[in-house]
Amino acid sequence: MKKICIINGPNLDIIEKREAEYYGGKNFNDILTDLKNEFPQFNFDYFQSNIEGEICKKINNFGNDISGLIINPGGFTHNSVSIRDSLSLLKIPIIEVHLSNISNRENFRRINLTTSKTIGYISGFKEFSYYAACFLMKKYLID
Repeated sequence: MKKICIINGPNLDIIEKREAEYYGGKNFNDILTDLKNEFPQFNFDYFQSNIEGEICKKINNFGNDISGLIINPGGFTHNSVSIRDSLSLLKIPIIEVHLSNISNRENFRRINLTTSKTIGYISGFKEFSYYAACFLMKKYLID
């Protein structure tokens, strides 16, 4: 069974409280439960932090048991050289996801420091961004 880590950045622990038109209104624990049911071939490891250094530490301490990373850096997408540098150390597939369409929002959200270290990114499909990432990770790792 392939182990996939999902990392969420700042304020993604409260997505059900944020603007539903951008974030969908569903809490992440429910999304994760659905992902586990939909993708039984994956063993999911989930981590969320509002602190940049904790996210870097999690990435830097990955062992050989992680097959892929799905990351939503949240606001750190636009300003974290540190997370970008941590991602550059990985030799596993990385898919970046965003619940909202960051290209269709404020100008500062169009700066993506982390995206260049991934095999691709998915943006704008609310919770289904995670489903798409898992589907594509499955195609990349298994099929």
